[in-house]
Amino acid sequence: MPELAESPLARGERNLSVDEARAAIATALQPVTDSERLPLAQTLGRVLAQDLVSPIDVPAHDNSAMDGYAFAGSALRADGATRLRCVGTLYAGAPHAGTVGDGECLRIMTGAVMPAGADTVVPHELCRVDGEAVTVEPGVLRAGENRRRRGEDLAQGRPALRAGRVLRPADLGLAASLGSTELAVLRRLRVALFSTGDELRLPGQALEPGCIYDSNRYSLMGALQRLGMEVIDLGLVRDDPAALRATFEQALARADVVLTSGGVSMGDADHVRTLLAELGEVGFWKVAMRPGRPFAFGPLRRGGARPPAWLFALPGNPVAALVTFYALARGGLLHLAGACGEALPVLQARSTSAIRKRPGRTEFQRAVVEPAADGGWQVRLTGSQGAGVLRSMSEANALLVLRHEQGAVAAGEPVDVWLFDGLV
Repeated sequence: MPELAESPLARGERNLSVDEARAAIATALQPVTDSERLPLAQTLGRVLAQDLVSPIDVPAHDNSAMDGYAFAGSALRADGATRLRCVGTLYAGAPHAGTVGDGECLRIMTGAVMPAGADTVVPHELCRVDGEAVTVEPGVLRAGENRRRRGEDLAQGRPALRAGRVLRPADLGLAASLGSTELAVLRRLRVALFSTGDELRLPGQALEPGCIYDSNRYSLMGALQRLGMEVIDLGLVRDDPAALRATFEQALARADVVLTSGGVSMGDADHVRTLLAELGEVGFWKVAMRPGRPFAFGPLRRGGARPPAWLFALPGNPVAALVTFYALARGGLLHLAGACGEALPVLQARSTSAIRKRPGRTEFQRAVVEPAADGGWQVRLTGSQGAGVLRSMSEANALLVLRHEQGAVAAGEPVDVWLFDGLV
């Protein structure tokens, strides 16, 4: 079991900054190492398990960067026009068998292998052509221009993609350009998800007085799927010791991570704390953030030699659950899944209004980022920022982030924003 219990972060409750909480989570977690090989077309969004080393030079030959005429750059004259005679046409995929002689050129297409005797390509628009005669005026190009050299993009034996990379569309194209038909990827992180609360009902069920529909599980399920996680949906769980124990045992048998929202994160009921103390070494934290202050995190024992599962227990308010997921759980889950360099993308935009804020906590405001009249970016709040107002989260395309040490913001002042479309 990791030494979380030895850390002051695991003893009792203390106020943590968002940065402290994120650092503690990252330090505690060890990424999964199990991997599998998959056909290239099935690897989008997966984490690369080992470096992809190029078996070839890319490009494999010196080739033309554009359509034009290939010739020896040494023929270029500085004191007058260079006159060449075109002796043929060269297409991509059909290398020239001969050598381009002095005063000669070949009409060449983009991507065609540079012929022997030629090292320069003049584009069509920069020369005059009259039958076989091609004239290049002085100063329009230099020797060696418009030639892509062998290995210029990637040299044989060099890593093309590094282990830990979350594979994106261009990465699949790059792997295909190297002749790869499959890639070794880390297995998907398995995340067991459930919501707790006697007041919760499934969509479609009748609502008794005082009850609400469970929205958190669906929001969090979508967030997990965007991260490429394998979601194990364990549904709703009553605030009952036996029901909670049975659900946790089921989660520990199947998952690497247990993600909850609701009463577990607060630990208000003694039986919740007692249960989690029996299962592992969970710390109940008060994180200096708004929304989302209560948060629980720690390892849960799974028996035998199996590594622990990790509990991320989020607050129950719908917006607080999602914000806490993005601010605290997202980075930890990606780290545990073996992904590297997946920090949240941050954009700066000018606030359209003044925002009240006192230093001492990080605040996340639901907002819309849009183009400003001067060509820059501006950000405006979506309205009510209450932790239960999920509509304003749905209307937003970003979170406006006011840092821990930051104070009030004046209208027109630049602020940090996390774009929702970047949370992948």
